[in-house]
Amino acid sequence: MLKFERYLAVFSDRLNVLAALAMIFVMLLTVADVILRRFMLPVPGAYDIVSLVSSFIISFSLGYTSVQKGHIAVEFLFEKLPERASRILSAINELIASVFFGILAWQALAYALRSMGSGEVSPTIRLPFFPFILGLALGCLLLSVILAVNCIKETEKAIRR
Repeated sequence: MLKFERYLAVFSDRLNVLAALAMIFVMLLTVADVILRRFMLPVPGAYDIVSLVSSFIISFSLGYTSVQKGHIAVEFLFEKLPERASRILSAINELIASVFFGILAWQALAYALRSMGSGEVSPTIRLPFFPFILGLALGCLLLSVILAVNCIKETEKAIRR
């Protein structure tokens, strides 16, 4: 399990690097668009590009944030409980979140396939939607697997207590 967790951490780290690069791209595109608008030369489709690339920024950073324990947690309730009960509730929480993001990944994949089949594109520069939806599915799938691993770890700790 430890080796698998390391693979997940490395993969989530690499996706996070892609998210950071996408953020830099969005920033540069926005700055260029603002500057060029002063000369009446806006970047065609800047709004579409920023909107679609933002899906990569968000979904590709989900797994990394989870591995780093960066998501918001309501700990004041857990601190009042005995350790075993706290671990059991944490495992249940991880399981529910894992199932939720697993379903989200599955539905995003189904939507991406439908979008690819129908040829759905952005309105101004006609970028296909499906690669961005596939990115969302990948990010959600990775988060789902990380949460499932966390659920197993919390369950093992609760049993050992």
